[in-house]
Amino acid sequence: MKFPQLKIGHMTPEFPIMQGGMGVGISLSGLASAVANAGGIGIISGTGISIEELRQHIRKARASIKGEGYIGVNVLFAMNDFAEKMKTAIEEKVDFIISGAGISRDMYNWGKESGTPVISIVSSARLAKMSERLGASAVVVEGNEAGGHLGTERPLFDILPEVVEAVKIPVIAAGGILTGGDIAHAIRVGASGVQMGTRFVASHECDAPLSFKEKYVHATQEDIVMVKTTVGLEGRAIKNNFTEQISDNKKVKIKKCIDCLKNCSYRFCTLDSLVTSMEGDCENGLVFAGARVHEINEILPVQTIIHNIKREFKACV
Repeated sequence: MKFPQLKIGHMTPEFPIMQGGMGVGISLSGLASAVANAGGIGIISGTGISIEELRQHIRKARASIKGEGYIGVNVLFAMNDFAEKMKTAIEEKVDFIISGAGISRDMYNWGKESGTPVISIVSSARLAKMSERLGASAVVVEGNEAGGHLGTERPLFDILPEVVEAVKIPVIAAGGILTGGDIAHAIRVGASGVQMGTRFVASHECDAPLSFKEKYVHATQEDIVMVKTTVGLEGRAIKNNFTEQISDNKKVKIKKCIDCLKNCSYRFCTLDSLVTSMEGDCENGLVFAGARVHEINEILPVQTIIHNIKREFKACV
């Protein structure tokens, strides 16, 4: 049995697999173009990079795609540069824009005016219905198993049926999706496709440094911790020196605040901690990861990861 055809706006990828947008610097042009070339949908994270860097990565990804491939940009509503980043992505004619950490009526209007599909990341049927009403082309429903900031305490497969029932637009399942078997399960429940982040971090083409990928490969189930970040949400990360420093609501001195968030507790700098990991120091920065990161034991090419997923999917249907 073949994968079902995912259709979002003009996009009809070979595989109904969207790669998660992971910042800072984890999913840029390298990973996004590799996933697009392998038949999925690639996403560049706009978090923590400049407007010019975002523009360059969009152009680099486009130049790296052989034949037809789809590239989008993830912009976080919680960031102060949200509007500027979204407008830049539209100017560069990306295939779509995906946004989480809040909903803005403006972003749907901008998408409609430019003919750019806008996808919302949601964690409830209520938010999914609101997104559809405002003009979302699809929704990504993210369960508690996801890496990074979490919008819910509920597992994906508790929320997914409710969202599928609530909306008529495509529903993409995310959070804890690692194998072809997981995709088969999501599709049986009614999802049109899946979003996968953690599995693609441990790939040769991922833009993260090798030290970051090795944290994934060597992580055990006991290494996974929940941290309270400065945006007021819990996040899932891999235990290291930094998670110990911020445990029990302890503060870490901020070297230089660039006022990147609309709302921040200033207990430490989330952005700086992510940049530290991106620069290779994965003991003194945040290393976000999904709940099943301990199941990953090798770094593979993106093409091989998707080939393995395809084989696992076929075995389940």
